[in-house]
Amino acid sequence: MWHTHFLIACALVAVGMIWTSTALRRMRRVPNPQGLPGRGLALFDAAFLAGGPGRVADTAIVRMEREGRIVVSRDRTVTITDPAPRDAVEAALIEAAGPARRLDLDALRRKVARADAVQEIGDRLADRGLMRRPDLHRAVVRARRFWLLAMAATVVLAVMASFAWIDRISEENDFSFPPFPAFAVLLIVGLIGLVSTRPGRARITPAGKRQLALMQQGAPWQPHDTGSTSTADLLLFGGVALGGAAVLGDDVLRQSLLPRIGSPSAGSSDSSGSTCSTAVWCGSSSDSGSSSSSCGSSSSCGSSSSCGSSSSCGSSSSSCGSSSSCGSSSSCGSSCGGGGGCGS
Repeated sequence: MWHTHFLIACALVAVGMIWTSTALRRMRRVPNPQGLPGRGLALFDAAFLAGGPGRVADTAIVRMEREGRIVVSRDRTVTITDPAPRDAVEAALIEAAGPARRLDLDALRRKVARADAVQEIGDRLADRGLMRRPDLHRAVVRARRFWLLAMAATVVLAVMASFAWIDRISEENDFSFPPFPAFAVLLIVGLIGLVSTRPGRARITPAGKRQLALMQQGAPWQPHDTGSTSTADLLLFGGVALGGAAVLGDDVLRQSLLPRIGSPSAGSSDSSGSTCSTAVWCGSSSDSGSSSSSCGSSSSCGSSSSCGSSSSCGSSSSSCGSSSSCGSSSSCGSSCGGGGGCGS
């Protein structure tokens, strides 16, 4: 009887539907809901929200250079002149420079962007509903892949059931109810469910987009947590956080931070100059309860770690493809093309 085939198909589709719905709810859940901070968002939080980990690294470099605590040479070498950090991001930058307190700018940005202190900023923004965790997004993608396989198996089972029903008719003249309508209804329901559970590719949530809009409207945004009293410095730091290195008036520093032509990162930079090779937010594992990130380890961010608009790397309008890994020996997201960062 074709009913056995139909029950198997129903079970497969139901598993895919439940798995996807559960993963989608987990991705959209906000553990620490708060109101939008508006123009009171912290400097590095704003940088991460607008451009991802790479933007945070750029903002830290610009702030420390402006305050005379690091020197960025024309050959793109960063020298630490003041090894006393003022926050966790600066501590990660100083640690990344090593005992010699000197490091190539591209290598420094990669290390800073993948540091736990920077990656945890994305986790914090996700907890308050401004961004989506890439690890939870990848879980939704995996569940939907199973659902697609279940739909394909349903088609195969429908064909098998149809042939079995035709053979039964020809041999026993048993004109029982045909399997086509039942399988057709199941396929339609499954397709509607797949369409309605698309997770999207953007790392930033609608709330995060509203937050950025609040900061970009009106007078130029000035951060409140830098410790600087100079209005010029505050405007500079805020401009870099929201717009990237391209807004810098210092030609030497701007050209140093912008990707070099012919370098691996040059082809994958966003419009602000934050490169995809430095800017991957892997996200913490929400199951483990740990806030440490997997960037810099041997694990991969997953094939779905592409970033959409206002994602973990790149400007608020950029997007890029997938297949970016966060291995310790490779640059995160170097396969991304054209503008944006990496993540799914």
